[in-house]
Amino acid sequence: MIHIVFEQANVAVLQQAMELDEALQGEVVEIKDDYAVGPLLNIYETEGYQARRDWWKTLLEYSPYTDSLNIVDDKLAVHQLLKAIDEQPEQELWIWMGQNAHDVCSYYWLMSQLKEYQGRVQVLYLNNLPFINEKGNIFYPTHLHEIQPKEFRKAMRLARPITLSEFEVDPDEWKKLCQENAMVRFLEGGKKITGKEVDFYDKDIFANLNGAMKLGKLLNTTLGKMKVQTGDTFLVWRIRELAAEGKLEIAGDWNKGWKEIIVKLPGTGAVVTETAEEEQG
Repeated sequence: MIHIVFEQANVAVLQQAMELDEALQGEVVEIKDDYAVGPLLNIYETEGYQARRDWWKTLLEYSPYTDSLNIVDDKLAVHQLLKAIDEQPEQELWIWMGQNAHDVCSYYWLMSQLKEYQGRVQVLYLNNLPFINEKGNIFYPTHLHEIQPKEFRKAMRLARPITLSEFEVDPDEWKKLCQENAMVRFLEGGKKITGKEVDFYDKDIFANLNGAMKLGKLLNTTLGKMKVQTGDTFLVWRIRELAAEGKLEIAGDWNKGWKEIIVKLPGTGAVVTETAEEEQG
């Protein structure tokens, strides 16, 4: 079997689970893009694909991940997947999906290209299912990597084939989302995704901005407290956009990276310096 996951952290935990259970043995492939944010119009065409890459290039500028654009090639990953299952008739694809917009959108993007392999594509969706955490308590994971490796034996029992009906309905749902082309997508529940405005996460940024803060601290605080997660690169892009709109003030040299940037609300009187940030602790 070939396991497909949608986050780097999921790769490591699944490989650990394989060491505990031979029944899970197989190649792990990561779909790297986060299809829960950004443009999707004509995503399967050259023009739409390039527009998305150009958008990501803007986001990754000045970030610690400037090389990421060159290693993210999901089109190639799918090409290699299809080649593998064409050459090996016994091979199955197992798609692992947590209850979050990132995974569900990536599932839609991927499965829409797999209809002719119906019967050989399994999905494992951790949808409102309880697991045991490291402290022995029951919890409901939203991401695959939150599960202990030893719990994957239970998780793999969830595997079921993607039905012919799903191969008919789900790509149509995804097509609507692509045509809507919202910049943020939100998981309502189940596999129901709705488009949101680009400012959807702005409230989290403002709620966690206290005086003049280093960008790194603002990111860590926001990501740690927000109920609906997104990536740090998207949040930084929004901070830059808000600064361009005059809703935030920024000091520092972007060319020196995120660690040099300090953010504050305009007109707060806070001194936008490293000293001010350090005084706040």
